Amino acid sequence: MQLLVNIDHVATLRNARGEGYPDPVEAAKVCEEAGASGIVFHLRKDRRHIQTEDVYRLKETVKGDLDFEMAATDEMLKISKDVNPELVTLVPESREELTTEGGLDMETVFDDFHNRVFPAYTDTDIAISLFIDPNEKDIELAAELGTDAIELHTGTYANASNDADKQNELKRLHDGAKLAHKLGMKVNAGHGLNLDNLQPLVETVPHLNDISIGHALVSSALFDGLDETVKKFVLIMNNAN
Repeated sequence: MQLLVNIDHVATLRNARGEGYPDPVEAAKVCEEAGASGIVFHLRKDRRHIQTEDVYRLKETVKGDLDFEMAATDEMLKISKDVNPELVTLVPESREELTTEGGLDMETVFDDFHNRVFPAYTDTDIAISLFIDPNEKDIELAAELGTDAIELHTGTYANASNDADKQNELKRLHDGAKLAHKLGMKVNAGHGLNLDNLQPLVETVPHLNDISIGHALVSSALFDGLDETVKKFVLIMNNAN
C-alpha cells in the first residue's frame, strides 16, 4: 500500500495570484522526500489548476509513480502519451463540478473506451486505471475492457453523515476490492480521504495498492507543514500493512 499525493490544490493556490508560487513541482519534491511513493495530478480541459507545462515538469522531476488523471478526450490522450506517465486514471469530468463527483458510468463509456481509448495505449507502457464506484457491474465491465487497475471512489464513504452509512459504504468498498482483485485488477482508492477516515478504510478494505489523497493533505499542511503531514498519512498506511 502506498501514498500518492495529489498536488492539484497547490496549483490552485498558485493560480489565485498568478505569481508562480507555490510551485506544485516543488511541492511534489517535498512529498516524495517525506515518504510519498508518487504524485497524482488532474489536467482538466479548463486548466483550472494544473497547467500543461506543469505536467512535463512533473515528468522530469518525480522519481516515484506519476498518475495522470484525465478525461478521455483526444487532447488528453495525446498529451498523456507524450508525457508517458506510469499510470493514467480515466475520470468523468464536468465543467460545472468543483471536484470529481463520482465514478465513471461504465455502461455509458464502455463502447467508446473499447473502440477509441484503450487502443490508443496499445503500443505504450502506460497502465490504465478507471475511476469507478464500488458497483459490481462497473467493476465487471472494467475487467472486460482489460484495464490494469481501478480506483475505487471513496467519496461516498468520506461524506457519509452517520456511522451506519459509513459502515455500509465500507462494506461496498470491501466487496468491490475483493471482486476487482479476483478479476485480476490492481485496486487503488481515492477521494475525500483525510487523517480521520483513512485508518478505518485501510483496515477494512483489502488489496489496496495506491491511495490518492490531495485536498485534505494540502489543507492539513497549512497548519502542520507539508513534510510532516505526508509523514502522518504514510504512518497510518504503514501501520495497516
